[in-house]
Amino acid sequence: MTTFLLFESASGYGLFELTAADELGGVDAVQQSVNDIQRFGKSIKLAAFKPFTSAANALEQINAVSESQVTDDLKNFLTTNLPAAKKGKAKYKLGVAEAKLGSAIQEETGVPCECNEYVGELLRGVRQHIATFIKGLEDRDMARAQLGLAHSYSRAKVKFNVNKADNMIIQAIALLDTLDKDVNTFVMRVREWYSWHFPELVKIVNDNYQYAQVYKMHTVAPNLSALIGELVGARLISHAGSLTSLAKYPASTVQILGAEKALFRALKTKGNTPKYGLIFHSSFIGRAKQRNKGRISRYLANKCSIASRIDCFLEANTDAFGLKLKDQVEERLRFYEEGVAPRKNLDEVISALGDAAGEGEEAPAAECKKKKKEKKEKKRKAGEEEEAAAAPAAAPEGEKKKKKKKKAEA
Repeated sequence: MTTFLLFESASGYGLFELTAADELGGVDAVQQSVNDIQRFGKSIKLAAFKPFTSAANALEQINAVSESQVTDDLKNFLTTNLPAAKKGKAKYKLGVAEAKLGSAIQEETGVPCECNEYVGELLRGVRQHIATFIKGLEDRDMARAQLGLAHSYSRAKVKFNVNKADNMIIQAIALLDTLDKDVNTFVMRVREWYSWHFPELVKIVNDNYQYAQVYKMHTVAPNLSALIGELVGARLISHAGSLTSLAKYPASTVQILGAEKALFRALKTKGNTPKYGLIFHSSFIGRAKQRNKGRISRYLANKCSIASRIDCFLEANTDAFGLKLKDQVEERLRFYEEGVAPRKNLDEVISALGDAAGEGEEAPAAECKKKKKEKKEKKRKAGEEEEAAAAPAAAPEGEKKKKKKKKAEA
């Protein structure tokens, strides 16, 4: 029994006849012969080819084939090129790639169809060497036809119009609304929780993102926040990667942190290196005069490095050191502007240690002082009462002594 193959391509319908099935052998032999065009070409020959008239016609035919429908063009092509035979008495069979399409063809034309692994391997070989079987058709033309048909087919399948991407807009705005709702919920929770510790912060900071940064910085890096501010401190930690990494940086690195591009450009061109990076946003740099900006930035970077190390390695959560470091920067700024000598660093550190140690003991010490004061007051009152009670008893004894003295004189 003769076997024909129906091949649907982007350029048109092709009908191939299997002339030497015995030479090809089974499925394994067909798989090996596909790579050898001389052997495969002797067993398969082109019986007929019907090109599509236009791109719209190609899209219409391929859409019908993908849905297992037999169009009039396909039916006419098969009935014209296949041998005539009575229904149910055909001496040939038609190999197709899809079983549903084969059933539809058999119902429409009465041609027996088959779809199996053997037919699939034969169609794979035809697809690989299609330009060899059809004269005047090159691989480049076939690729262009496949590309154009693929775009048209996919666009029709997903119902997508490049000029009206409204589905993307709908999904994007829905996602944006969801994000806004979630962010507002989280922010309200943060504000409510932190208001127990710092209720005035709600009125001071209105921006939600800045409020979250301030809250987190007061917990993680209180001294750095007290020294340079929450926003600049958060930027330094973010740029360094972590508080531990920032604590490992020397003051010279902290000074130019965030100005790496300018630094490398200056080193490459042998120019002046930058004087400051992210710490430029600090209020100290803005208040200093132009000639003192570099000096105060170096001093501020030194104090930032100290504050970050204290926050990283100190177990107690206190901002006493940050406040003292801030006072030192203020005094140094005043020294640059007015010439007023600042206090010694040792005195400031000792004072900060005392403040940090007294934060936890302040309440017990005050209570102890109060008790001592009350005890002294009780002793004083008791002494006054004893003196008041002893005074009336001493008066009669004095009078008796005076009377005895008068009698003795008489």
